[in-house]
Amino acid sequence: MIDLRLLREDPDRVRASQRARGEDVALVDALLSADERRRSSGVRFDELRAEQKSLGKLIGRATGDEKSELLKRAEQLKADVKAAGTERDAADTETQELLLKLSNLVHPDVPVGGEEDFVTLETHGTVRDFSAEGFEPKDHLELGQLLGAIDVERGAKVSGSRFYFLTGVGALLELALVNAAMAQATAAGFTPMLTPALVRPQSMAGTGFLGQAAQDVYHLDKDDLYLVGTSEVALAAYHMDEILEAGKLPLRYAGFSPCFRREAGSHGKDTRGIFRVHQFDKVEMFSYVAPEESQEEHRRLLEWEKQWLTSLELPFRVIDVASGDLGSSAARKYDCEAWIPTQGKYRELTSTSDCTEFQSRRLQIRMREDKKVRPLATLNGTLCAVPRTIVAILENHQQPDGSVRVPEVLRPYLGGREILEPVAK
Repeated sequence: MIDLRLLREDPDRVRASQRARGEDVALVDALLSADERRRSSGVRFDELRAEQKSLGKLIGRATGDEKSELLKRAEQLKADVKAAGTERDAADTETQELLLKLSNLVHPDVPVGGEEDFVTLETHGTVRDFSAEGFEPKDHLELGQLLGAIDVERGAKVSGSRFYFLTGVGALLELALVNAAMAQATAAGFTPMLTPALVRPQSMAGTGFLGQAAQDVYHLDKDDLYLVGTSEVALAAYHMDEILEAGKLPLRYAGFSPCFRREAGSHGKDTRGIFRVHQFDKVEMFSYVAPEESQEEHRRLLEWEKQWLTSLELPFRVIDVASGDLGSSAARKYDCEAWIPTQGKYRELTSTSDCTEFQSRRLQIRMREDKKVRPLATLNGTLCAVPRTIVAILENHQQPDGSVRVPEVLRPYLGGREILEPVAK
């Protein structure tokens, strides 16, 4: 959530942010009104309680008719205090509910617009010219089947559409990717974490995933638990309700977990293969920093993502995501998109978001510095979303015979394999 003081002092900035996101601007005025009622009813409640306490002292000293009048006033005050408390609590509840609906403030440098209005910041690597090499590239599913690495038919039989098995070298390739990604993160100073895949409602809501992203979340009604769509949720909630010492910041964690997404609204999109699926594994970077350090940390996370994709020898570009395509928690987001040959376009492989103080306020995570306590900033960055990374590796490193060259960074984790060979039928 945003700082209510900022809302009061500069509501136009909040309105502009909502407008840039394509979200409800009227929410700002509704929140201002609720906040004013909350504060005024709180003042009235305090005044009445003070009068009530003073009256109690007078009654103790009074006698006769004076005492009778004071007792009548005390009865009226009791009712007034109760009514004022009810009004204050209702206004406070409304304020908190509206505040939770308000998205983070968009960074002023974010390009304004929808999904296609991003700005390309840089491009890396060389896109292969398969025509010049004399063959037509196969897509990742055909390659995966030739290699005995991907089985979507049995995935659908067992679990339904958008599920899959990774088999043989496919399973080994996932493990290699996870281990290589964790090795890079550990070398950069991240603490490796294996995180829960099920979280309580306050953890999911605190990270902002029960707002605009709620339709994509799996909920277990019987247990009132949520399946995470990213380990960001567990990593953000890890320090929920804690005060962290400023001297220990930044704290950086690299979480590995299964991720579950309903992919609501994606009907007909990426139905072939394993690019868009309901369950996948991911290595996620997460940082806790002082708010004034968040933009620099954001650039660091992006550099680690670029280092990873470069080590996989993939052609990719970096985009500054437009305001209307940001998640509710993100003030700014960079995506790294790898070239997918058979689609003839770049597709998102990693993203990194600066969530400023938005999540920490909702999760009650603060930092202590010189005896002062204040909210801190949280940031997240995908290091390796496994299925999409496998898609990019298979398609970009394929050979005419259906074999796939293994990037050097993965070879130590694949028993020294340099080539993934098609299996005999």
